[in-house]
Amino acid sequence: MTFPVRIGFGAWSLPPHPVFELLAFAVALALLRRARRHDPLAAAQRSTVLIGGLAGALLGAKGLVLLEHRALVTGDPRQALALLLMGKTVVGALVGGLVGVELTKAAIGLRRSTGDLFVLPLLTGIAIGRIGCFLTGLDDHTHGLPTTLPWGVDFGDGIPRHPPQLYELGFLLLLALALRFGSRRTWPEGQRFQLFLGAYLAFRLGVDALKPTQPLAAGLGAIQWAALLGLIWCLVAALADSRRRS
Repeated sequence: MTFPVRIGFGAWSLPPHPVFELLAFAVALALLRRARRHDPLAAAQRSTVLIGGLAGALLGAKGLVLLEHRALVTGDPRQALALLLMGKTVVGALVGGLVGVELTKAAIGLRRSTGDLFVLPLLTGIAIGRIGCFLTGLDDHTHGLPTTLPWGVDFGDGIPRHPPQLYELGFLLLLALALRFGSRRTWPEGQRFQLFLGAYLAFRLGVDALKPTQPLAAGLGAIQWAALLGLIWCLVAALADSRRRS
């Protein structure tokens, strides 16, 4: 396999990242529209929360990618512009979206959990997007460190590397199965989202250690710090919910 892997549509040959990103958005949106049939929130409340979450996700995704690749940003203004326009991080979008939702809920006086509706769309969308990241190779900046393990992948520079995108695909599949199996029980409101977000952020905290990132502090990169802060929120929220139910 030669990276980047181009996607052919007749006479057209397209880069994989935008193709799978568009597919991820389309599938996630379709799943979200189906899930909204059982939405306990009023339409006006859901729309307001959704707008706040999207604004936070955009700021988080863009801001964190600039911080994670700050060496590229400071070294070349064109790289900074390219990252600002095209770059984004899933962790930044999740944590930023979480902050946006919580601020919006506080502003409108909404106290109930609102995240369960997004679990399946987010999980599926991230998984589809990671296929595009893998096929893009080195240009996507999601490749791993060199490895001697037999499943190391040459992304185009002649060096076998960890494929974190494939690790993430496998993890998301296992997480989907765990949540699906767990759906046979009655989940307290908000718990499915907390489990999804906490598990994903814990995974990213670990797997990003296999990527060639620039440490921000204490040996952790910017994405790892964001994942750690989001994971702390999940633990605090879970403890608060447990106390309310007891």
